[in-house]
Amino acid sequence: MSNPESPVTEDDLLMIRLQEGDSTAFNILVEKHQPALIGFFYKNTRDRQLSEDLSQETMLKVYRMSWDYLPTGKFRGWMYRMARNLMIDDYRRRSGDALLHAKVDDREDEQSLSHLMEEILPAESATDRREFAAIVDELLPEIPEDQRQTFLLHHYTGLSLPEVAEIMDCEVATSKSRLRLAREKLREKLRIRGITSEHFDE
Repeated sequence: MSNPESPVTEDDLLMIRLQEGDSTAFNILVEKHQPALIGFFYKNTRDRQLSEDLSQETMLKVYRMSWDYLPTGKFRGWMYRMARNLMIDDYRRRSGDALLHAKVDDREDEQSLSHLMEEILPAESATDRREFAAIVDELLPEIPEDQRQTFLLHHYTGLSLPEVAEIMDCEVATSKSRLRLAREKLREKLRIRGITSEHFDE
């Protein structure tokens, strides 16, 4: 899955600065990535305080493990893999289901579903983004964990499928398959609820 020709990104340059002892680089990384991390954790845990705690723990781990990071253009995948592992560890400690999807009810979440909504709903559909987000939120826990996590990482954090594959420790083809299955199951569940599209059968 690695690509020796991966371009060096802005995040890579910040990590190099951090490795050289520049603490301001870490502050920039926190400001840039912590809001999305909080959103990712919140969508999975339904707990705002826990989400903030886990995001802080993730960024602290980024700081502690910065010496081990190689600038190969894969920072987000590296960071979200740590984030997911921390969430799973917390789930095990709490003996609860910390991988449930949270209620989607803010503007950022609605926007993140726009592309998916366009894929699934016909243009003339009366279903708005808020209603669609609420329905998807209700249906996601019914999807197998690996497929659900692939869907969340791809659609809600903007990670590419190769990045998702890195995080989930699987091949890109597996990531694509899981995303396809998640979409198919969502489409079928939406169809059962009377939300249909001529594009389903394409």
